[in-house]
Amino acid sequence: MVCAQVETSPRRCWQKVLYERQPFPDNYVDQRFLEELRKNVHARQYQYWAVVFESGAVVQQLCSVCIFVVTWWYMDAGVLSPQGLFGAALASSLLGYVLFDAIDAGVGRRESGRTRWADLKSTLVFIAFTYGFSPVLKTLTESISTDTIYAMSVFMLLGHLIFFDYGANAAIVSSTLSLNMAIFASVCLASRLPRSLHAFVMVTFAMQIFALWPMLQKKLKARTPRCYVAVTVLFALAALAGLASVSSVGAVLFASLLLSISCLCPYCLIRLQQLKDNIHGPWDEAEIKEDLSRFLT
Repeated sequence: MVCAQVETSPRRCWQKVLYERQPFPDNYVDQRFLEELRKNVHARQYQYWAVVFESGAVVQQLCSVCIFVVTWWYMDAGVLSPQGLFGAALASSLLGYVLFDAIDAGVGRRESGRTRWADLKSTLVFIAFTYGFSPVLKTLTESISTDTIYAMSVFMLLGHLIFFDYGANAAIVSSTLSLNMAIFASVCLASRLPRSLHAFVMVTFAMQIFALWPMLQKKLKARTPRCYVAVTVLFALAALAGLASVSSVGAVLFASLLLSISCLCPYCLIRLQQLKDNIHGPWDEAEIKEDLSRFLT
């Protein structure tokens, strides 16, 4: 009734301004109101294989946690010796160190200004301090029950997966918190191993797989995407093989989880994008696009 009464009055046309007094009610809009309706203005169009490629970061972190837990189980059961694990970890670290520089021909090292001697000193200091404090790590949680240690480790590893930097620009991402939670879980699990040497090797291995391995993977992803995909597949197969040696049911469930994340979830994301119906129009809040930082100084 309001619109009909106002539109039949030939006195003046309605204008969408606030600085003039007009003979219209505050809630009045004319017929042009819905002409400015826009749908899905900021919706992103995804390609299936591009989303599958990006899901590799999640798959790798899940496999890293799986390999770490399986390695700890082997150490606890006496199947894997600490000397053997330390030797394998040292060899893989040296290989990864060479590949890290070879991927970009040393450009990243020259830009950062860090020398190999500085890397060697940092490594020796970390190994020396970890080995010196390994008896403390071994007896750090003696007063805590084993069930509590296992529960704390599970929650810390879940937190590591949640807060890890997968490449998304989100407030929940915290690489420092994610790494600290993973190291805390490794210390908890290492304290339940037979000797202090086991604890030292376990914490060192945790630092390699949770701190150094993601750095190499990010550079592979940026520089050589095909190698990144191949390494991701091989890493997932290694995690599945290790888990299958412990529990075949667990390996089947873990394989189903990896396939769901890498294949099913991207498909669901693309299908759900088609159902988006976000509307934009003159009723949206005003956005100031001009840079106002000069007024804040």
